[in-house]
Amino acid sequence: MNRDRETARDAGTVLRDNGLISEKQLDLARRRQERQQTPLHRALVDLGYASEEDVYRAVAKVRGMDFTDVSDLSVPKEVLSMVPVKLALHFKIVPVTCEAGQLTVAFSEPPPASDLGNLRLLIGTRLRAVLSTPAAIHDFIKRHYGLGAQTIQQIRNDRATPDLADDIVFDVKNPDSGLPADAPMADFVNQILVEALRMDATDVHIEPYQTSIKLRYRIDGVLQDIPVPEGLRQLYNSIVSRLKVMAGLNIAERRVAHDGRIGMKMGNEEYDLRVSIIPTPYGEAVCLRILGRQSMFLDLGQLGVEGDQQAVFEELTKLPQGMVLLTGPTGSGKTTTLYAALAHANDGTRKIITIENPIEYRLEGISQIQTNADLNITFSSGLRSVLRHDPDVILIGEIRDVETAEIAVRSAQTGHLVFSTLHTNDSISAIPRLLDMKIEPFLLASSLSCSIAQRLARRVCRHCMEPDENIPPEIRRDMAASLRIDPSEVRAWKGRGCVECNQLGYRGRIALYEFFLINDEIIDLMRPGILPSELRAAARRQGWKSIREHGWLKIQNGIIPVEENQRLTRRISLPQPSV
Repeated sequence: MNRDRETARDAGTVLRDNGLISEKQLDLARRRQERQQTPLHRALVDLGYASEEDVYRAVAKVRGMDFTDVSDLSVPKEVLSMVPVKLALHFKIVPVTCEAGQLTVAFSEPPPASDLGNLRLLIGTRLRAVLSTPAAIHDFIKRHYGLGAQTIQQIRNDRATPDLADDIVFDVKNPDSGLPADAPMADFVNQILVEALRMDATDVHIEPYQTSIKLRYRIDGVLQDIPVPEGLRQLYNSIVSRLKVMAGLNIAERRVAHDGRIGMKMGNEEYDLRVSIIPTPYGEAVCLRILGRQSMFLDLGQLGVEGDQQAVFEELTKLPQGMVLLTGPTGSGKTTTLYAALAHANDGTRKIITIENPIEYRLEGISQIQTNADLNITFSSGLRSVLRHDPDVILIGEIRDVETAEIAVRSAQTGHLVFSTLHTNDSISAIPRLLDMKIEPFLLASSLSCSIAQRLARRVCRHCMEPDENIPPEIRRDMAASLRIDPSEVRAWKGRGCVECNQLGYRGRIALYEFFLINDEIIDLMRPGILPSELRAAARRQGWKSIREHGWLKIQNGIIPVEENQRLTRRISLPQPSV
């Protein structure tokens, strides 16, 4: 009877009664609650049955508290200063307003009475508790206090003068020993890395300027500024030294560029961090490239390959011989697609060897070679060695010179399936590019099986997506013609911005693909000086569609917004002169 009284007032029941979750989902969440000894509302969030905001609004209703969204809240400095950063981080709270001597404080979890009593004594004023979401609280603290603010304050308090940062020395054998500030500095660097992983960043940039430090994460292909605590400039050399120690680099040398690697683990996921350090007039700038060792094991459908494209892609990985090229700019996801193709081709019956620069992911069951100019291991020389090792499938990181192109083409003719990348704007331009590299047309015709162009587009945030009612007329016409629907049936979505997507309206990325299959008509056209427009016209007769047209389908399905397809595929044309 007591249990029935409790469950009648919990957050799960409120969500169910409001139609936000089903009875079955509520039952599964209760089982997770009992199995993992976690609060029911956390189980609901972890299972993804409802948004964090909906869940915590329900918790606030059950506890008789007001709910306040602090994600885009602006708080005056005098109110902000009433809660020291140490208390904000320890209790996971933020100040909201102060009226008539009463401070309103937002909590990330319903506070016990003891915490409220302690906070009243520590802050020295009357408190009113409201509830917000943990994600919004975390974002607020980072935005107003800066990432790692408490750690930086501790380091500054521990040091006699801030200038000691220039003279800090780390013990390479034991990086966390030595001066008292070493451990806090290690904690601060760890906070930078953990926050980057939490935000799904692919790169971390730490840049020194005359009076400030800039920390930026590349998220979904776009750099975003991350607030840092005041006074970080005086501690910057210690941050760089700590990263050098982690990467096994020489901390005493600050005049030349450095490259290294850091291995780290978070939960069950392992990561490789490629470290690049370059000297600038104001100190050494650091770039960390985050490579998730498990992140490339994606199903082709998850990458963004459409149903008919996926069938073609899977057939390409089964070919006994031929050459498949991935084209696109740097950072368009070509490597991830190639690894997904190799994982699909790795059925245990074929020998697979790769030549890469660098090896970004370690693949079980596949032999991988990294190029090394100092040892004369180039793509071309390495490829010659690979051919003597009886491979069935070969991955060449990039075709960048005539010699590599010639060996790759001849390898594809002699019983090998070759995957590689080429820098061209679209899939069709791969043929003129290889012909310009003096590859004989008859060799290219008998070796090239498919050219695939790729771009990475940002997804609409699923938490704040809403219909886009302002589709430009020319785009509506293009979409309707490409999708063969009536213009009135064209649909598009956009994200309004929320705490889940850092108010950007985008969350995650998906690839757009353009497949150009080689057939007899295309082969007949292969000759030096062939125009891409001729190839494009022939390809269209076979059903070829451009990346832009494939983007229209993803817009119609609510996966990417109109602006993203425009950003990736729009071409600028000069205005026509007036007569």
